Amino acid sequence: MIAVRNLVKTIRNGAHQVEIIRNISFDVPSRQFVAVMGPSGSGKSTLLGLIAGLDWPTSGTILIDGQDITELREDEMAQLRGKKLGFVFQSYHLIPTLTALENVILPMEFSRGTNGAMARAEYLLESVGLIERRDHYPAQLSGGEQQRVALARAFMMRPAVLLADEPTGNLDSANGKHVLELLIRLNEEEGTTLILVTHDELLASHAERRIVLRDGRIVEDSREAGAIN
Repeated sequence: MIAVRNLVKTIRNGAHQVEIIRNISFDVPSRQFVAVMGPSGSGKSTLLGLIAGLDWPTSGTILIDGQDITELREDEMAQLRGKKLGFVFQSYHLIPTLTALENVILPMEFSRGTNGAMARAEYLLESVGLIERRDHYPAQLSGGEQQRVALARAFMMRPAVLLADEPTGNLDSANGKHVLELLIRLNEEEGTTLILVTHDELLASHAERRIVLRDGRIVEDSREAGAIN
């Protein structure tokens, strides 16, 4: 489902070039659950942003379902994101002027109209235990409830790939555990490929595979024999 080849991301810091991602290559088969770990500054979130097409690499290629996204124009990338990618972020990114239900429906309105959107959104809100809060605005919801709405929204378009960046980072342990359980259950039910960036060992322990970055390089890949430690 995802193929990363010789990926490099360099940024300019004053007069110097800083390599954030250093010649990374790996494959992720369909439906695999991968946890990406590493210390702060290791390149985890940068890698996720590159896979999402939110940023462009300095060199290398990223294929999603056989399509090289590094060759796409911004409008083409936006279309691919709408069809194949779902996102869950640490800070929820809900629209404050929309209700929970409207936030969940939003991706379908942007992509291919609202046919079947209401039933799909209600099903997902029911799945995350928030159907009774469907008409509440984000400010009326707790942090855990907002993240559950964000989770429902991420699955709205039945994405082939779900990208999650520290999805429980702003939550207490009880809410974090609840969101994790929902994420795993929905991911299994929907059959998505999941790449999750996290510092949390509990989250990572549920993944089929763990990739660890350090200084922009893969230093451990639990799928590969002879990983560097």
